[in-house]
Amino acid sequence: MARVFDVIEYRNEMTDEIVHRFPDDNSIGDYRIGSQLIVREGQAAVFFRNGLALDVFKPGTHTLVTANVPKLIDFIGKAFNDRTPFPAEVYFVSLKEFANKKWGTPQPIIVRNPGVGLGVALLQGFGTYSFQVSDPQLFVTNIVGKKASFGINDIEDRVRTMLLSKLQDLLGETGQKNDILKMIGLTEELGAGVRAKAMEDFAALGLTLKTFYIGNLKPSDKSAQELRDMGMLDMNVYTQLQAADAMRDAANNQSGGAGLTAGIGAGMGIGNLMGQALNQGMQSPQSNNTASGQNNGAMPDVMTPSEAAGFLKVSEEDVMAAINAGDLKAKKLGNAYRISKTALEQFLNG
Repeated sequence: MARVFDVIEYRNEMTDEIVHRFPDDNSIGDYRIGSQLIVREGQAAVFFRNGLALDVFKPGTHTLVTANVPKLIDFIGKAFNDRTPFPAEVYFVSLKEFANKKWGTPQPIIVRNPGVGLGVALLQGFGTYSFQVSDPQLFVTNIVGKKASFGINDIEDRVRTMLLSKLQDLLGETGQKNDILKMIGLTEELGAGVRAKAMEDFAALGLTLKTFYIGNLKPSDKSAQELRDMGMLDMNVYTQLQAADAMRDAANNQSGGAGLTAGIGAGMGIGNLMGQALNQGMQSPQSNNTASGQNNGAMPDVMTPSEAAGFLKVSEEDVMAAINAGDLKAKKLGNAYRISKTALEQFLNG
């Protein structure tokens, strides 16, 4: 049997709760003309019956009469007297600002970086935002539905997705005129831009985005493998970066060079493929002979560490680290080293 409520009130502070239905135990609440509705500061109350909004009440004490709920008479009928209970739903909505909510980039955002490195860069960032319900009736109707309670956790993922979409769009636009260093220095402007872009989408939900702050924006530390998995690197560039990473790791490997060759081919089994790709990238079509009789761009039969480093697109120190580790065979003549083409190919092929 439905309970009759002469006083309708929700005293909870609604710290993490945005909307609360009264009553909240899935029972049907019956109200009378003349019942008292108490709406606390920072709240609004929305009356619903059969899925239709009857009215929205602001903070204060309200006596339910047909004058302040004009649609009510259409539902209960003129034949009902003032004391006849009628079923309805009351949703209390928090109007306070939900502040200091966290956002972050779960995956790096790809932006242009013309003339630097690969011509693209990955940015990661994090910060805070806050929002507020601006249209209680719209929010309850379109978002909450018939839930007895609707909290921050119920909408946080949706809000963050909207914000990251706007941030990605804005970074793409800003990157057309600014390099990465300049963009990192525009956090205040970028935050204001996200707020402007998100305004319409938030309003469609009955919300207002109050603040959006970028606490930090920096280049991603993703590895070559992760970049390739994202489809950002072709095989040649990926091979060169992998070789450089492997040599760097070998130089830092105090136990010796056993991990160098394994590091180059680890994860994808691409040892031989890497060597083939590098050779294809290093050997250019034959051109006119130079004064020394050598072909431009072709790998010579014997190379200095500096020349080998040039073909590998790494530093000479990386090549020397591989030689000292025993992974790359070289002949020492006095204080100098010479590397054969065969030795370099064996090194690349693992």
